[in-house]
Amino acid sequence: MKMHLRRLLPVFALVASALPSQAQQAPDTFAVGALNFKRPADWTWVPVSSPMRKAQLSVPGTEAGKNADITFFHFGPSGGGDLDSNVQRWLRQFQSNPAAEKVETKTIGARKTTLVSTVGTFSSGMPGQPTAAMDNYALLGAIVEDADGSVFVKMTGPKAVVQAANAKFLEFLESAKR
Repeated sequence: MKMHLRRLLPVFALVASALPSQAQQAPDTFAVGALNFKRPADWTWVPVSSPMRKAQLSVPGTEAGKNADITFFHFGPSGGGDLDSNVQRWLRQFQSNPAAEKVETKTIGARKTTLVSTVGTFSSGMPGQPTAAMDNYALLGAIVEDADGSVFVKMTGPKAVVQAANAKFLEFLESAKR
């Protein structure tokens, strides 16, 4: 038995070396739909937890465990619903003062982009599932229009983390290229 294990050890080592490491799984650039995004070095790549999500990142906070999440969705050329329905769905995930809600459309890079932001109590979780109320949270979202279908980018997390990442989020959106 020991002889067989010794013979198999090099095979196990070869197989293990061929498996992707965590660093290999954290791409510098990644595609969502037809758009390629450049990941900031301090934003962590997170394996997607749902087939609907096309990518997911984590933005570090100053306190351990207090990160913001960025999720990416793409449903193809005619999928995902209309712009206003998506904006309202995102805003309804928050109990917030309507004065805190901001929606603006502008060109970022070469793409028409609708930015959505608010602060308040966030109801995390999937629609129709139990939710957890998270106080003092913020949303910074973008709907990036493209001929192959809009890309939906949504950052949620502690207000301080999201607001500190605002400028980098906009720079990140500028990185979107075909």
